[in-house]
Amino acid sequence: GTAKELWEQLEGRIDGFTCAAGTGGTIAGVGMGLKEFDENVTIALTDPHGAALYNYFAHGELKAEGSSVAEGIGQGRITANLEGFTPDFAYQVPDEEALPIIFDLLREEGLCLGLSAGINVAGAVALGRQLKAEGRDDPRVATILCDTGFRYLSTLYNADWLRSKDLPVFDWLEPAA
Repeated sequence: GTAKELWEQLEGRIDGFTCAAGTGGTIAGVGMGLKEFDENVTIALTDPHGAALYNYFAHGELKAEGSSVAEGIGQGRITANLEGFTPDFAYQVPDEEALPIIFDLLREEGLCLGLSAGINVAGAVALGRQLKAEGRDDPRVATILCDTGFRYLSTLYNADWLRSKDLPVFDWLEPAA
């Protein structure tokens, strides 16, 4: 149903879709559903470092490399949801790239999101840039804002925790002096 909803909300003008994989249901279901509407819609898997699916779809080997503090995504196996599905592209997004995105979305849009959503948005930006470089004018790319930041108040939104993971800490997370 999500592919149909996206297609209708974007009035049949969608150039790409991307998201990370947990069980793979969203990326495979939405991807295949959008392709039914228009086979030219580009589908990309966006995964965190340490996700074996990125390597599988990008290089043909189910191998995990790197690490991420993202929860619920970064699958290390081919689930039943992914059988018969192959994305057009695969991206890998480091935590250090996704964190500023979720902090900007909080500050600028009032959306308190988790790292999985930040990884998805980073992938959407990458896919949009790629489609533009391929000659698509003003490409429209959709993704899923899949997790709330309220589950991460003691981690992603905690300066001490971020420092303990060698991740960027933004000044507004620091206690007032």
